[in-house]
Amino acid sequence: MSIGKHCYFAIMIIATAVLSTGVARAQDYDMILQGGHVLDAKNHVDAVEDVAVKDGLIAEVAPHIDPKNAVKTIDVSGFYVTPGLVDLHVHVFAGTGERGSYAGDNSVYPDGFTFRAGVTTVVDAGSSGWRNFEDFKEHIIDRSKTRVLADLNIVGAGMRGAKYEDNLDDMDGEATGKMALKYPGVIVGIKSAHFTGPEWKPYEQAVIAGNIAKIPVMIDYGSRRIERPLYDLLSTKLRPGDIYTHCYSGLRGEQDPETGKASKAMLIGRQRGIYCDVGHGGGSFAWTVAIPMIQSGYQPDSISTDLHIDSMNAGMKDMLNVADKFLAMGQTVPQVVTEMTWNPAHEIKQDQLGNLSVGAPADIAVLSVEKGNFGFVDMYNTKLMGTQKLTCQLTVRAGKVVYDLNGISADLWDAQPTSDPKQAKRWTSFTERPFGGGAHQKFPVSVPVK
Repeated sequence: MSIGKHCYFAIMIIATAVLSTGVARAQDYDMILQGGHVLDAKNHVDAVEDVAVKDGLIAEVAPHIDPKNAVKTIDVSGFYVTPGLVDLHVHVFAGTGERGSYAGDNSVYPDGFTFRAGVTTVVDAGSSGWRNFEDFKEHIIDRSKTRVLADLNIVGAGMRGAKYEDNLDDMDGEATGKMALKYPGVIVGIKSAHFTGPEWKPYEQAVIAGNIAKIPVMIDYGSRRIERPLYDLLSTKLRPGDIYTHCYSGLRGEQDPETGKASKAMLIGRQRGIYCDVGHGGGSFAWTVAIPMIQSGYQPDSISTDLHIDSMNAGMKDMLNVADKFLAMGQTVPQVVTEMTWNPAHEIKQDQLGNLSVGAPADIAVLSVEKGNFGFVDMYNTKLMGTQKLTCQLTVRAGKVVYDLNGISADLWDAQPTSDPKQAKRWTSFTERPFGGGAHQKFPVSVPVK
């Protein structure tokens, strides 16, 4: 072999080695969110940091991560970077065709309402019971890009109107608990809701189910009855770690009528470790209740929407709109983020969620704060004015960009791409657009999120 050929092969070997090293380095991370203000309550982070993602998990959080180590780097400077938001109270058992039912037409399909508000995990709050949960799982939970978890209704038939929800004969704590045990980590709580009778049975059976499955009970207390006062529910019936939703409704004794502050029932509940969940909904949040309770120090443990077909177009718009109301009442951005991330995840014993720990699911929200004059409306169509509101700029679910309001992850159409288009599936769930023929010839390829 000639010296020329030896030189040629040597050069090729060196070039291949260099290229291989560069490729390996470029593949250290799928994506870096660079320069954002990270808020992570679990890990006590409140600082400007970079967040790196690899294979659907958080890979590193540090003040500076070299962008050369990632397929894609997204500049999020000037924005907050938070764990994906966790909404503890929604109704998403859609598609059954049942009119006037939360196991039907009153529910919404989750993916159209979650990512655009930074929400990556929702808990369906009792739309299904043990009799129809597996139908809900097959048609909604298993088909949604949003992580959908469930509180199982103590009523076996689920949340289908008073005919079902007042049926004491269909409240079976043992059957409900057994179904919850069958799907650990998917069924994360037990729900009692809308009961109008005087009996304690719904709550007692819910606790039985919760004890069997070792999961919390969430209570929507239904009609106010003197035979079952709220004080007794929160002081004796529920357990520490259970959840009382609609805590600022004022409809069932949450507020002291003389002082406007939290009632003795709510205070004893907090002392015993029962969580206060907002559950705004269409009829469960009033300024006349929330403002004096908040001003007296009774803050929520978790912010949630009670999303359904009526609430989303009334006073409650989405998760961030509910958070905006607490900003208007004096809470800080770190406070409301904690109440939408780490706190709700911890309440349902899903501590792998709601944080940006290395190894945690790469569910991330990128939020901006807009300044101006904004009106925030309660269930009585009265408003409180505020000067700031949160907007979701970008949502990452399982390491993929699933929502991008202003294209901060995108390249300009007439510029050279900042990452290899062939590797787009590493960081985005948007339609992959491989290059071929012309520089911008497009061949849509679906890239699913798992």
